[in-house]
Amino acid sequence: MARSRLTPEREAELYGAVLDLLREVGYDALTMDAVAARTRSSKATLYRQWGSKPELVVRAMRHNKPVSLEQLDTGSLRGDFHALLAAGDDCQMERDTALMRGLFHAVHNNPDLHQALRELLIEPEINGLQALLRRAVDRGEIAADNPALKYVTHMLVGALVARQLIEDRSPDRSFLRSYLDAVVLPSLGV
Repeated sequence: MARSRLTPEREAELYGAVLDLLREVGYDALTMDAVAARTRSSKATLYRQWGSKPELVVRAMRHNKPVSLEQLDTGSLRGDFHALLAAGDDCQMERDTALMRGLFHAVHNNPDLHQALRELLIEPEINGLQALLRRAVDRGEIAADNPALKYVTHMLVGALVARQLIEDRSPDRSFLRSYLDAVVLPSLGV
């Protein structure tokens, strides 16, 4: 796909507009026409650049991430997790969590969105997390045969979902830092 014709600034502007619209109307009501109008671009340009609404939405979500897991390497697993949390802020985290909840709800009726989320957002995040954990194993912080290793993703997703469900509060950095230190790291023997 010929994404290269957009400047990084224009691409960021488009992604920001997509996320704003998504927050305002939700995935199902979001249309390429609305994105074109909001961003002063043509629908043809949007389809040429991104191919489909699911791809545009998921790439906007990916672009919005404060830091890539694979790029994090502070020298310790605890340091990596804490650096990840420090890269964002609570307000952004709350907005992103609400956005993800909306997308996960929309996934049930939109197999194309589900596929785009898996390929463009979830799998790269899981791969980044696995690279981060592999480095911790290589450094000797975690035993390679620790049974909790294969559940770290589940633990992290669980923390994000459970706080809203159980406490009716969005997860924030303080909660996640405590959760990492009390649950995730001890389960890994760190």
